[in-house]
Amino acid sequence: MREFILFDIHKKIATITLYRPEKRNALNPQLIAEMTSAFKEAELSDEVKVVILKSSGDTFSAGADLAYLQQLQSNTYQQNLDDSIQLKLLFSAIYNLEKPVIAQVEGNAIAGGCGLVSVCDIVFAVPEAVFGYTEVKIGFVPAIVATFLINKIGEGRSRELLLSGELISAETAYQYGLVNFINEKSKIVDAVAAYAQMLILNTSSQSIKSTKALLAKIRHLSVDESLNYAARVNAEARLTDDCKKGIAAFLDKKHPKW
Repeated sequence: MREFILFDIHKKIATITLYRPEKRNALNPQLIAEMTSAFKEAELSDEVKVVILKSSGDTFSAGADLAYLQQLQSNTYQQNLDDSIQLKLLFSAIYNLEKPVIAQVEGNAIAGGCGLVSVCDIVFAVPEAVFGYTEVKIGFVPAIVATFLINKIGEGRSRELLLSGELISAETAYQYGLVNFINEKSKIVDAVAAYAQMLILNTSSQSIKSTKALLAKIRHLSVDESLNYAARVNAEARLTDDCKKGIAAFLDKKHPKW
């Protein structure tokens, strides 16, 4: 029984909704555990091809809630390490998911909430949304998200955001590469749905899985190593049923049915 999220599968789309509007969808251990479980369920389901992460209420996520922060003050090092590992597992589950993850951000995404945005593949936001990694302003360190953010927007911008803790607008987040699309509040639901349908109709699940794995792998390799790895992936892809079906459809001037 999930208390703090809503989970729904409809027409190949799994929608995971943060559901603590009275707490501005703030993160706590239970919410983190429920989200991790939901993403794993979406990955294992043959009925799911795309995942949408969104929230209820006016805030996407305000980061850790006050009760959670108070609890951390009395934790031992081991308790804090165990807790940090749970957040790491959530971020890793989203980032490494074999299916594309779209963030639908209709409110502010702050600290850990902005971390959630950082690990999604595609980010849609409303113009009013505000983003920021404010951890340094309360004596904390945005440690786990840093790895993902550097890979997403580069070290220079990451240093600017993580060291200052300053909030930025959706437009600035778009310019920095944190946000992919900006849509008005009245249009964002349809825009996200249309993008998800485009992925469902036009892309191979096997290709998406392999491409995401490739992108995650090559960032750790040298140029030569990444090219050698890419060549192996290329060769393996040509042997898959999806590739054979896609090429056959292309040659017949037909659209493959994914």
